Amino acid sequence: MSMSNTRGFIAYLVSASSVAVLSAVLLINHARHHNHESKPYLTTNTLYESGVQKVWPELELNWRVVLATVIGFLGSAFGTVGGVGGGGIFVPMLTLLVGFDTKSAAALSKCMIMGASASSVWYNLRVPHPTKEVPILDYDLALLFQPMLLLGITIGVSLSVVFPYWLITVLIIILFIGTSSRSFFKGIEMWKEETLLKEKAKQEETIVNSRGELLIDTKYEPLIPKEEKSALEIMCLNLRWKRMLVLMVVWLGFLLIQIIKNNTKACSVLYWVLFGLQFPIAFVVFGYETVKLYKDHKKRITTGCLDYICEASIAWTPMNLAFCALCGIIGGTVGGLLGSGGGFVLGPLLLEIGVIPQVASATATFVMMFSSSLSVVEFYLLKRFPIPFALYLTTVSVLAGFWGQFFVRRLVKCLGRASLIVFILSGVIFASAVTMGVVGTEQSIKMINNHEFMGFLGFCTSQ
Repeated sequence: MSMSNTRGFIAYLVSASSVAVLSAVLLINHARHHNHESKPYLTTNTLYESGVQKVWPELELNWRVVLATVIGFLGSAFGTVGGVGGGGIFVPMLTLLVGFDTKSAAALSKCMIMGASASSVWYNLRVPHPTKEVPILDYDLALLFQPMLLLGITIGVSLSVVFPYWLITVLIIILFIGTSSRSFFKGIEMWKEETLLKEKAKQEETIVNSRGELLIDTKYEPLIPKEEKSALEIMCLNLRWKRMLVLMVVWLGFLLIQIIKNNTKACSVLYWVLFGLQFPIAFVVFGYETVKLYKDHKKRITTGCLDYICEASIAWTPMNLAFCALCGIIGGTVGGLLGSGGGFVLGPLLLEIGVIPQVASATATFVMMFSSSLSVVEFYLLKRFPIPFALYLTTVSVLAGFWGQFFVRRLVKCLGRASLIVFILSGVIFASAVTMGVVGTEQSIKMINNHEFMGFLGFCTSQ
C-alpha cells in the first residue's frame, strides 16, 4: 500500500468532516442563544417520539412498488458488483418513493443488502481467481476487516441517535463524493493500463518462434477468469472452512451481545459492559490477523519472494495495518448511520491498496454479508420492518445480486476490462451521494418548518 497515494484523500476527509462538525456545533450554539427567549423548538423527547413513529405502507401492486422494484433490482445488481451493497440508494428509494419512515427504510435496506450479498457470494464461490490457484475470496482481508466493520456498525448506530439528521447527511455526502471521485480516477488509471496491455498483446501476436507457433505472454491475461475446472472443483478451492468458522464465531459473538444489550436498560452498568465487550472481541481477531500478515510480509522480504497477496505489493507495516483498522471502523460507522453494509468504504479501500477488481468485489461483498445479516437479525428481534415487504425486497435483491454478477463478469471477460467494475462502484457511490443529498435536504427543510430540534441529542435520553 502506498500511503503517499492516500494522504491527499485522507486530508480531504479529515478536514471536510472536521469543518462540518465544528460548524454544526457553532451553528447550534448560536441558534440556542438566539432562540433562548423566542418560541422554543420541540424537545428531545418529542423529537424522539416522532422519529420512531412507524410508517409501513401496505404491500400492494401499484406504480410505486413497481418502480421501487426496478430501482431495487438495478441498485442491488450494480451495488454488489461494485462491492458497495447499495444502501445509499435503497434508503432514499424506500422513504421518498414507497413512503417508509427512515428507521424502517434503513432496516429494509439491510435486508436487501443481505439478500444481494448472499446471492453474490454464492455466485462468486463458483468463479475461479483471475490469475492464481487461490480462492477469489481473500480470507485474510475478510478477517482483517470484518471485526472492525462490525464494531463500527455498533458505533454508527449509537451515533445515529446522537447526531442530528442533517449533519449525518452532510458527513455521508462528503465521504461519498470523496470515495466516488477516488474510485473514478482509479478506474481511469486501470483503463489506460488495460489499453496498453491490449496493444502490447496485439504486437506480440506477430511474433512466432522457430516452429511457426505464436508466442503469447500469459502475463497479459490476468483480468480474464479461466474456466478450466468444474464448478464443484472451483467451489471446493474457494471454500476455506476453518477461516469461515472464525468469521462465523465473530458474527455470533456480536449478535449475542446485541441481543442481550437490546433487552437491557439503556446506559445501565450492564449495558455499558456489553457495549465495551465488543471492543476486545474485535481487536483480538484483528490483532491475530495483523500479526499473521506482518509475519508473512517480513518473510517475503527476507526470502525475496515476489508472490504478492491479491496481486498487490502490500507493505503490511504497523502504520498500514492501523490505517486498515481505522478504515474498517469508519466503514462500519457509515453503515450504522446510513443503513448500508459498510461497502462504501471497504470497496474503494481494497482497490486503493492494490487488490484487483474481481477479488475486491468478491471480498467486500463477502464481508458485507456478515455485517448486513447481523443487522437484519437485530432489526427482526426489534420488529423494525414489515415481514411481507422484507421478504419481497430480499427476493428481488437475491435475484439481482446473482444476475448482476453474471452479466457484468461476462462483460468483463468479453471486453477484457476489469476496470468496468471500478466504474460501476464509482457510479453507485456517486448516485448514493445525490439521493442522500435530496432526502437529507427534504427532511431538514421539513424539520425546520416544524420547528423541530436540530442539535445534538443526549445518548441516554434518546434510547
